[in-house]
Amino acid sequence: MASGELTQTAVAEKDLAFGEAITNSGRLSAAKMYEPAAPTSPFTVQQLARLDEALTFATRETGLDFSIYLGDLGEDTRAGAEALHAATENPSNAVLIGVSPAQRVIEIVTGERSHARLPDRGANLAVASMVASFKEGDLTGGLVNALRMLSDQAGPAPKH
Repeated sequence: MASGELTQTAVAEKDLAFGEAITNSGRLSAAKMYEPAAPTSPFTVQQLARLDEALTFATRETGLDFSIYLGDLGEDTRAGAEALHAATENPSNAVLIGVSPAQRVIEIVTGERSHARLPDRGANLAVASMVASFKEGDLTGGLVNALRMLSDQAGPAPKH
């Protein structure tokens, strides 16, 4: 074989696998299915359903917009949580529970209207409850219980 020569193996079209084809130049071209890695989550599908149900219930019951952020809150955790809260649709009526497990920090941020219904004492009790659950390794339970406590503290949505 001289330098630069190609050897070709004759492949019958009937022997080609799904997604393979012989090009005009005689090369075998194969299409492969790209399968991205599944996203990783600290929650199972059932745990996500529990969290969604608790968020929905708390929001419907109180009329406040509850949200949870789980992740790094940055060097200044309070400022990071406040920036996330400010990015919500209606910050004045919103309540953000920010949890940064790696930093071992929990921040609850309320808006102007939501703070009037959720005093700091109620938020502190919810944080204490979360810490107790997190120490037992129950991330979902801690968040669900905190949402229940906060919605109980806020009470039903005021009638206008």
